[in-house]
Formats: sequence, structure tokens, C-alpha cells
Amino acid sequence: MTEAENNRMQELIRRLNEASEAYYGGRDEIMSNFEWDALFDELTRMEKETGVTLPDSPTQKVNTAAEDNIAGEKEAHEYPALSLAKTKKVEDLQGWAGDRPVWLSWKLDGLTLVLTYDGGRLTKILTRGNGSVGTNITFMKTAIKGFPLEVEDRGHLVVRGEAAISYPDFEKLNESVTDPAERFANPRNLASGTLALDAKRLDEVRQRNVTFHAFTLVHTDREIISWGARMDYLDQMGFTTVARELTDAGRLPETVAEWTRRVESGEMEIPVDGLVICYDDTEYASTGSVTGHHATRAGYAFKWQDEVARTTLRRVEWSCGATTITPVAIFDPVQLEGTTVSRASLVNLSEMDRLGIGENDHTEIEVIKANKIIPKVIAVTGTSGAYTIPDRCPACEGPVSVATGPSGARTLKCDNPDCPAKHLKKFERFVSKSGMDIDGLSIESLRDFVGSGFIHSFADIFRLSRYEEEIQSLEGFGKKSCDNLLAAIEKSRTGTDAVHFLTALSIPQIGADAAKRLVSAYGWPGFVKALEEGADFANVNGLGPERSAQIYGWYADGKNKAVFYELLELLRIPEAEPVSEVKGSCAGLTFVITGEVHRFKNRDAFKAYVEQNGGKVAGSVSKKTSYLVNNDISSTSSKNTKARELNIPILSEDDFIAQFGQE
Repeated sequence: MTEAENNRMQELIRRLNEASEAYYGGRDEIMSNFEWDALFDELTRMEKETGVTLPDSPTQKVNTAAEDNIAGEKEAHEYPALSLAKTKKVEDLQGWAGDRPVWLSWKLDGLTLVLTYDGGRLTKILTRGNGSVGTNITFMKTAIKGFPLEVEDRGHLVVRGEAAISYPDFEKLNESVTDPAERFANPRNLASGTLALDAKRLDEVRQRNVTFHAFTLVHTDREIISWGARMDYLDQMGFTTVARELTDAGRLPETVAEWTRRVESGEMEIPVDGLVICYDDTEYASTGSVTGHHATRAGYAFKWQDEVARTTLRRVEWSCGATTITPVAIFDPVQLEGTTVSRASLVNLSEMDRLGIGENDHTEIEVIKANKIIPKVIAVTGTSGAYTIPDRCPACEGPVSVATGPSGARTLKCDNPDCPAKHLKKFERFVSKSGMDIDGLSIESLRDFVGSGFIHSFADIFRLSRYEEEIQSLEGFGKKSCDNLLAAIEKSRTGTDAVHFLTALSIPQIGADAAKRLVSAYGWPGFVKALEEGADFANVNGLGPERSAQIYGWYADGKNKAVFYELLELLRIPEAEPVSEVKGSCAGLTFVITGEVHRFKNRDAFKAYVEQNGGKVAGSVSKKTSYLVNNDISSTSSKNTKARELNIPILSEDDFIAQFGQE
């Protein structure tokens, strides 16, 4: 190996490891997947050509940065959790499959966990770690979804899967983070941070909806040879499992193409970064060897080859969102992955600096669709000059400032707390089906109307007819679509009811269920009178003091109050009489429900049953708790411990049904 080759390989290893540590360790990305794959492929090729593998080469190790912040006892895996070799060529998959049937499934973008059951009970959860040793996070067993705490298999069972957070849950949580510097970079980053929380924050873990997706049954004492039959067995026992399809070498190209189409269409809510094939014959799969950290027959991963297009940057626009002002590249339209693309987010100021992107016309850039979905500028190939940071918010003309996060990433934010763009999600909720149900008023249209200055408050939505001509001239609108929109707004104005109206207002912690309880208790306009007189809404079944305080906190804000009464003048809300309080087997009792349930469909169904029968469901154990319901009665969890300290009865689900009836 020459000195030049050695230097280049050292440089590749340094850059790849730095990028992996940033991505998997929860910091902002410092290079795209496209760039990482290109450098990794170059390093792999050089190692093969020179016959030399240098220390710390990412081709020879499992990246553990995602788990470096997960505290807990380290334990050896009973069965090593080795990684899979990867390819971007379907022909490689076909050659690997040979003449044997194989299963195709998703390669999920989360953190691998290994679950162990003995005697029908979940006894251990380990993270993947370095493949040989993981971290014990069994204390999270009641906070992670997707697997049962008890199974019918009374032998020794080992299940491997991916803990992931869906895009909707990721976006919902990020929207609640007011400081842009503290937002999570991607769902995997959020999953990693969530699994690093301690036992005192399990409720927070539950709220983030981390879900385990089983992708293989590693061991069972039962004689099940077929991988497909093993996965069906996991389904029967209540595991959430990865989607899968049986295929073979001949059909692989069309099968991969169809699964790729599902990603390109945007129908996937769970983050994926590729596909995986494995043999149906698990005995044959187990006869493979181990090369580096790859098990040669355990499976083969497929990553999409990103299609790159060169185009010309025309300008950089600045778009104000809920937490940041984002730079957006506007370029000459190009075809990528079957669609026309003409704009791509530049993420933040640091990414613009990294790319070297500016605002000069005719700058040549390279664009991809990352993971077949998100348009991304990956390189500037021509002179681009400098860019100018706007000194005013594009949506409200308010002052702006630059925020620097813990990772050093620089983002631009609007400093006006009343900027309508920061409340776009509130506008979206206002017009949603559970709110005012204005058909055809999408988040994209709301963004355009707010950005154009047509909408500053909820009430302005019902005055959009003033901008009829301007709306008709907007992209995506014409006379017919504008007429339809105005008709839908008028229908909502005269056809709503009190429950939908209260739900639409975005009063903290007051959704459709709470709104229904308030209207049932006070009627309409009885609720308005009760609000003005300072009634104690904590006495309403299912609300409590915290929600009551949230209502009055919202009402005390002069701007909210002004919009509330302005809307009452604009809308036609029919009168409603109070509904007598529901009586039932749970009347007057407060329950706390924790852990997995097996008689009710899920905990929401359990809660609904309690409330339909006059009871209340609280989130934590207190002196007001009548019963704690937990199928693991002997558990030493914090809720069980507190219930025992307060002499509160702990019931199993079966005990509850025997005493209070069933669903």
C-alpha cells in the first residue's frame, strides 16, 4: 500500500466515523446518506484492492454511538446480534437468494432490541450494543409498545426487532419543542434519546410511542423451521411484526420495485432506510459463517441507489415555520424518482455553510431524493457566492435572531411570539374534521394564506372572501377551487356545533373528549356563562383541576378572549341542553391503568369503558385513586409501590372485570 493510499484511507475512516457519531449519537447530520455511502463504498473498494484494513474502519465494526448515552448494566447477548452485508444492486440479492425461497421485509431506521421470555414472561430487554454485549433496559418493558408481557410459549423465547418512532409521532413531538436548538434531528435520533431516559421518566417514554417491530424469532424451543411460520407465530402471540412478502430470485426485481414504490408514494409512516431479504429455511441460514461483523447467511440488506440530478439554483427563499425560519433552494425543475422537483429545504444556516451555497443565479447544484422521499441538495458544483440572512421574518416582518444548538448547528428563528406562522398547527387543528371541519383547507393552503397576510387569527378564515381574486391567482387555485373553498368555509360557519368549536380553539389539554364533557355538563351557551362566572370545571367528570386551570389560563390571555368572542359573533352555534351525569358500575371511582392489557382492545378502550360507566381515569397514583389496575400485580414499579404505600387496592384486568363488568 502506498503512502497516498494510506493517507486517503485514514481520511475516509475519520470522515465516516465522525459522520456516524453525529447521526447515531443524536447530533445534527454533517453529511447526507448519499455522501456517506459514496465514501464507504470507496473505502471498501480500497480495502479490497490493497488487502489492508486499518484500525477503526467502519467496514469492520458495528456503530454503537446511538447507544453511548444509554445507561444501564451491560450484558452479553445469548445469540450475537450481527449486522448484515449491504448492497445497492438487485442482482446481488438474486445471486444471494439462489434457488431458495426468500422473504423480503423493511429495514427499519430505529434501534435494535432483543427480548427474552422464559416460562411465558418477559424477563429481559437488551439493546444491540456492539452485537456481542448490549445494555439491559428491562425496566422499560411497560413503556415500549409492540410486544406482550406474557406469551403462550412457556419455553425459552428470544425475539429480535427494531424500536422505532413513526413520522407523525416524531413531528408531533418536535412541534411541541419551542426552542429550535433543542429539536430532534430525525426519528432515529428521537428513539435513541428516548431509550436513554431513566426509570423515573417512563411516562415520557410512553408519550413518545416507541414501538417494537419484531423482525426475527431468534430462538424457540418449538420445532419451527420456516422463517415465515416463525413470524406468523409471533403475530399470534401479539407482537407487532415487520411487513413481509415471500418471493424468490426470479421475482425479486418486481418485488423490490413494488416495495420501493410504496416508499416513493409516501405511504410509509415508519422510517425505513432499505429492505432486507432472508432465507425461509432457518436451518440453512444458521449454517453460514461470520465475516468481519456480518453473518453471511442471516440476511442481506438492500439500500436504494439515489438518483442524482444536476440543475441550476435560481434563488434561496426563507420560509417561517413553527420554530425556525428555513432556507429553501428554488431551482430549475428536474425529474427525480419519477416526480418533478423544483425546491428543497436547506435545513439551516450550518447546512448552507457546509454546502457552500449562496444566492447567485446560475449556480449549479446536485439534488437527490433522500430515501426516495425528501428532496435534498447534496453538493454545489459551481460558484455560488454568499447568502444574506434576512433581518425580518418573512411571515410577520418581526425581528429575527440566530440560535446555536448544543451540536453547534446554527438556525434562524423569528423572535415575535405572535407570528402567525408559529401557530400554523393551531390553524390546521382549527379547520380539521374534529374542529371546524372546513373541507379543502389544507396545511399547504394555510401556509400560503398566512404567508400572504390573508390570515392573522382564526376569525380571518371566515373573511377570506375579501381575498377572492388573490386566492384564484395562487398556484393550485382557480375560480372553481376558490369557490369550493369559500362554500366550505360558509358551511362551517353556519353548520358547526359547540363541541367542534371548543375543540378547534387549541385550548391546552382540551380535545374533543374534554369538549364533549364540558358541553354535556353545562350545555350551550351555558358553558360560556359558566366560563364568565368562573365555574370550577375540575368538578366535570374526567377533567380535574389541571385541565380546569388550562381553560382559565387560556381565557385570561386577552388575545385569546378577543378571538373567542369575535368568533361567537361570526358563527352560528346551536343551543344545547346539559346532559345528566352518566351513572354506572364505576361511578364516583378513580382508576389508574398501567401496563399491557389483554381483555380490552387497548388502554384507550379500557379508559373509555370506565368513563362510560361514570368513573375517572388518572395518569398517576394519588390519595384520590380508588384502584390501580395492573396485570403485573407483583411488580415493584413506582405506581405499584406508591399504591401499596397508600393502601390502594391493585387489581388485575380480570379482577376489574369481575368487579365492574366487562367491555
